Amino acid sequence: MRGGALVALLALWPVAAAAETIRAADYADATGRYPHGALGDDLEWGALLLTLDGQQRRFTLPDALVFEDTAPRLADLDGDGAPEVIVVESHAAQGARLAVWGPGGRIAATPFIGTRFRWLALLGAADLDGDGRVEIAYVETPHLGRTLRLVRLEGDRLVPLADLPGLTNHRFGDPQIQGGIGLCPGGPVIVTADAGWQRILHTIWQDGRLTPQDAGPYTGPDSLAPGRACPG
Repeated sequence: MRGGALVALLALWPVAAAAETIRAADYADATGRYPHGALGDDLEWGALLLTLDGQQRRFTLPDALVFEDTAPRLADLDGDGAPEVIVVESHAAQGARLAVWGPGGRIAATPFIGTRFRWLALLGAADLDGDGRVEIAYVETPHLGRTLRLVRLEGDRLVPLADLPGLTNHRFGDPQIQGGIGLCPGGPVIVTADAGWQRILHTIWQDGRLTPQDAGPYTGPDSLAPGRACPG
């Protein structure tokens, strides 16, 4: 019995020893092959650089794809204590999709929006309803459809959870994505503007529902700072 247990432990040891943790992520290889200009210029990114323990790994996209985003975001999406990387990828003919990458490559992705030059703007990731699982929030087509969407990583899939139209976090041509997720004492709050950029909306996800609340007039990017969603 003891010998069998020792063999089992030794069999597992190489897997644990080979585990890799992402410490940082960056985009690289600026390219003009997808001239959308949503973020203010015609340059997007053709590669993802992951900094792991003691090494760097580069993933280069095929010519039909680019990373159309301001920066990769790190978040522990599967609860294993190590972060994954959240990115926005855009296809030459099918527009944008949300994707999650790990040390070995792409783990999961949403479907492409379906049309060239249709984009999505990430808000962030957090346990939005307090159940111990992390959700990703983003606005699909923030200049057109203006729909808040929530998804969760489950294995190798990004599973849709909820959506709410009439919200936005980006103006076409602005290099900055506004809003985000306020990590407040009472629970996370999704911070966006309304579709007309007139009002601030604070949205919570509770009991399977997205509920927005008017939080006053929009007066510029500072008024959508996520920390301002927290009382006091």
